Amino acid sequence: QVQLVESGGGLVQAGGSLRLSCAASGRTLSNYLMGWFRQAPGKEREFVAAIRWSASNADYAASVKGRFTIARDNAKNTVDLQMNSLKPEDTAVYYCAAGGLGRVAVTPASYSYWGQGTQVTVSS
Repeated sequence: QVQLVESGGGLVQAGGSLRLSCAASGRTLSNYLMGWFRQAPGKEREFVAAIRWSASNADYAASVKGRFTIARDNAKNTVDLQMNSLKPEDTAVYYCAAGGLGRVAVTPASYSYWGQGTQVTVSS
């Protein structure tokens, strides 16, 4: 079992930055594909970013590429999402998830473990 806890959400103005962190307990994250997803009110959960072994094995949604950066710290058992140049349309609950390294990164069904989510609100 893997327990995931997100932190770092909040309210920020458009153009600002936030850094989300996902802390894990129970298992070492180095053995997992780690992803960030988000869900806005009335919308389906959507893929944001994922990382396998290192930054060179990261994937991003087109809507966040160039603005968001995912990074993992295996020593600390954490995965962070640095979000820059935030837009109002980035407003959502952001979820951290862990899945098998060989799974498809963009699909929620690839992930077996999920955090409780953290709210990000970007004002215009």
